[in-house]
Amino acid sequence: MFGKRGTPQSGGAASKGFGAGGSGATPKPAPAPKEEPRQSTSAKDKKEPAAKPASKPAAPTPGAEPQSSKKDISAEGKEKLDTIKVNVFNDLMEAVDLSELSALTPEQVREEINDMVSEIISMRGLVLSMPEQQLVIDDICNDVLGLGPIEPLLARDDIADLMVNGPDVVYIEVDGKMEQTSIKFRDQAQLMNICQRIVSAVGRRVDEASPICDARLADGSRVNVIAPPLAIDGTALTIRKFKKDKLTLENLQQFGSITPELKTVMEVVSEIRLNTLISGGTGSGKTTLLNCMTGHIDPSERIITCEDSAELQLQQPHVVRLETRPPNLEGKGEVSMRELVKNCLRMRPERIIVGEVRGPEAFDLLQAMNTGHDGSMGTIHANNPREAISRVENMIMMGGYNLPSRAMREQISGAVNIIIQASRLRDGSRKITHLTEVVGMEGDIITLQDLCVYEIEGEDSNGKITGRHKFSGLRPTFWEKAKYYGLERKLAEALQQNV
Repeated sequence: MFGKRGTPQSGGAASKGFGAGGSGATPKPAPAPKEEPRQSTSAKDKKEPAAKPASKPAAPTPGAEPQSSKKDISAEGKEKLDTIKVNVFNDLMEAVDLSELSALTPEQVREEINDMVSEIISMRGLVLSMPEQQLVIDDICNDVLGLGPIEPLLARDDIADLMVNGPDVVYIEVDGKMEQTSIKFRDQAQLMNICQRIVSAVGRRVDEASPICDARLADGSRVNVIAPPLAIDGTALTIRKFKKDKLTLENLQQFGSITPELKTVMEVVSEIRLNTLISGGTGSGKTTLLNCMTGHIDPSERIITCEDSAELQLQQPHVVRLETRPPNLEGKGEVSMRELVKNCLRMRPERIIVGEVRGPEAFDLLQAMNTGHDGSMGTIHANNPREAISRVENMIMMGGYNLPSRAMREQISGAVNIIIQASRLRDGSRKITHLTEVVGMEGDIITLQDLCVYEIEGEDSNGKITGRHKFSGLRPTFWEKAKYYGLERKLAEALQQNV
């Protein structure tokens, strides 16, 4: 246990002390002060004195859902519980030396907090039902060890995005639709403390001097924080959650995002090492699709990834992951994406994967694609394949390269082989809408040809968009490369063409 525990007086603090916590020995708890049973007008309270210690609930499992949902408690009861949680939490903070918690495992810490909170509730003479007491314990454990009120949301695998718009407003995205939850933070200070806990875990900081920060959770979920004074109504926290089970192209087929034939073609594209750009708007599933495409890379290849915040979770054994670094307080020490991509070329990569191409590093990635690093991949924000090409041109110009338009486009057409367009439709579903090949140049124009396009046909009675993936029937220019890898028959069957 926590060692020599103090006994909280009526609303006061317990004497500090951690002692031999987690050593295996369980010292006897301090005797509870005798209190007179409270007089109650209800029959239930007459039978059960208020000072009687409540039976101790089992220690909650990390990430488990509370036994009682907050929506099952009335507004008046919830307000009472919020006040109790604040008082119990303050007592706990004064009774425990938090510096000693690092010596214990998270499970041991949860058990100790569970015991201490139960004792504080008993010593304060609080009358709580078992579900209410369990809810108080869960929330305090999440506040001390996890991410506070949003911890149960992060445990749900059906949530794609979690958006905190200040301490009183929390939205989630489920099945492509926004929903407002009843979850609230105690105050702005608690929300800011949770944000600082997230970003400090990856060596970053967020405060008034540096109010914007990109970070990630332990599972790779993307995090963005923007704090006051830039966020007027309180700190805005946005989390793009990753599913616990890593998605594959087979899963995308099951979801209806692609057909079996399109899945086969995408597998061939990855296996024969075509340079690929994955294009799409915000929330269209670009990073997820990139993860799926990397699942068909040969395990013997050396892969180097460059990201602003490490999200990609490749399954190959030989992967080097690189991450950019923001400047420090003095404005020094920044490591940009462009520097990472340049450094990749000195690391003997076979494939370079850029999580998101958004600046001058586009030119360095094209250089890598043109110098023997076949099969390199990246994502880019664009609404269609033609726009993706224009975006790459703009990014090259952002780097200050004074290249003629024709030279720039020849560089792009020689480097990029395939553009895969991911789109989020109005019903919330995500589809692969284009599989487009970069053929070459005609005059000053880059020539594209669509191998497969998603055609919208209408919508069903539930408002879901219906459509089909239609192949153009054209033979791709990478046919000979597929033949070189011995995959021409697999490609021909998918395209329904003769070998």
